[in-house]
Amino acid sequence: MKKNKFLVYGALFVFAIAIGLFIYVINISKALSYLSSDPKACINCHVMNTEYATWQHSSHAERAGCIDCHLPRDNMVNKYVAKARDGFNHTVAFTFNTYKNAIKISDDGAKRVQENCISCHASIVSTLVKDSDLNHKFDDPSVATGRRCWECHKGVPHGLVRGLS
Repeated sequence: MKKNKFLVYGALFVFAIAIGLFIYVINISKALSYLSSDPKACINCHVMNTEYATWQHSSHAERAGCIDCHLPRDNMVNKYVAKARDGFNHTVAFTFNTYKNAIKISDDGAKRVQENCISCHASIVSTLVKDSDLNHKFDDPSVATGRRCWECHKGVPHGLVRGLS
């Protein structure tokens, strides 16, 4: 009977330690901050400091946070699926130091940002399409092949500084 009690108490002790370590990791990693829409959550990882600082001094700082541009805005499920996938990828890259100093957006992330640029600036985009012969040459092959807004509008919203290098 004493052996049984020892196993139960031992198991409870190990479980309590596991819960304590889990709470410690959640706290030290600021994991719960990623559930918010606060742009400061993005600088929990030091490699994002440059992007955060340049955004802070941009025309978008008062109107759009990180998630407004970088996550889907069509529904909450897509938003949190993308947030979880990006969070996992970022965690792996930062933990194992597999990222480059000049951070590049993924193809999926770039697609989301492009869609959000067009969505937020729909009235401007529709005017540009209507007046394409005067402004953006939409018959230009480089535009037709998928140029992104920031290829011309380089300073929006992160300025000209890119990454740590």
